Amino acid sequence: MTPEKRADLAVELFEQGHNCAQSIVGAWLDQISIDHEQAMLIASSFGGGMGRLREVCGALTGSFMVAGLLRGYSEPGDDEIKGRHYELIQRIAAEFEKKYGTILCRDLLELDVKHDSPLPSERTPEYYAARPCARFIYDAVLILDEALRSQK
Repeated sequence: MTPEKRADLAVELFEQGHNCAQSIVGAWLDQISIDHEQAMLIASSFGGGMGRLREVCGALTGSFMVAGLLRGYSEPGDDEIKGRHYELIQRIAAEFEKKYGTILCRDLLELDVKHDSPLPSERTPEYYAARPCARFIYDAVLILDEALRSQK
C-alpha cells in the first residue's frame, strides 16, 4: 500500500468515528500482528491527547504504537535495540513537531484547557469541519512511513 493510500485509510477511519490513535493503528493492520479489535482496544485510551487530557497528540501516540509493533523491543536488557527504537520514536516526534510546532493535542487544537471533559464530542459535520485532526493523522502516517523506510 502506498503511503498516501495508507494515510487516506487512516483519515477514513477517523471520519468513521475512531479516535486519532485508533485511526493510525487501524491503517497499519496489514503490517502488524494484532487483529482489528485488539488494535482498537489498545489505542482507545490515547484519543484526545491521552484520554482527552490534551497531552501528546493521538496521531503521534498511534504512530509510536505502530513503530513499537514493527520495530520495538521485548527484551529489557538489549540497550542497543532499545536505543535504536527510541531514536526512531524521537525522530518521528521531531518531524511532527517540525511540521506543526508542537506534539501536544491542546496546542494543535488551540485549546486553553489542559484536561478536558472525559465525554467525547459528538461527531457531527461541524465537528469535522472545525477539527484539523484529519490533517495531523494524514501527515503522521507519512512521517511514520518515511521513518520506518529510512531506518534499517
